Amino acid sequence: MARIASVEQLRTLYAEPRERSRRKVLPALDIHCRSFIGLSPLVMLASFGADGRADVTPRGDAPGFVGIEDAGTLLIPDRPGNNRLDTLTNLLANPAVGLLFLIPGVDETLRINGRAEIRDDTELLERFVVDGRAPVTVLRVRVQEAYLHCAKAFMRSRAWNPAAQLPRERLPSMGEMLRDQLGLATAETQAEMLERYRATLY
Repeated sequence: MARIASVEQLRTLYAEPRERSRRKVLPALDIHCRSFIGLSPLVMLASFGADGRADVTPRGDAPGFVGIEDAGTLLIPDRPGNNRLDTLTNLLANPAVGLLFLIPGVDETLRINGRAEIRDDTELLERFVVDGRAPVTVLRVRVQEAYLHCAKAFMRSRAWNPAAQLPRERLPSMGEMLRDQLGLATAETQAEMLERYRATLY
């Protein structure tokens, strides 16, 4: 085996993309992109730090939680998390983002590439109040590319097939894994963790 280090080497191994694959990239959100985002309760957000390291984090809420300001702009509320601020810190150094929108039960996904800025405008925050709580910040994403991604990965993985889902007990609890990784004396139970999460969802 040899390390592949150039596009020319790659193209000796892979066929050229079909014309449809080349042409499907849109510069803005059309009616189908808007519909997909409106039905999606989950988006994976990729960002890149000043040191070049990549990071991917999930963002989720009720379907349509990502706001559409116009055909070229998305708004993503930043709900409470672990306060590491990996994504937000990355965006201060490099505004490039990649988004992958998912809809449970749908094998196709929507990919969006763009540039994001962190906002704390009062009027923006008020648009995303849930249970009386506003997010601390909102990401405003300027869309540069939007395109639908084929179903093959989800067909192969059977990700939405109930028969392919594992019982949660097949893995140690999050508390047990963190106990082992961090050398803690005790482990938070799965029930305790879920209760703590529920109290701080918004």
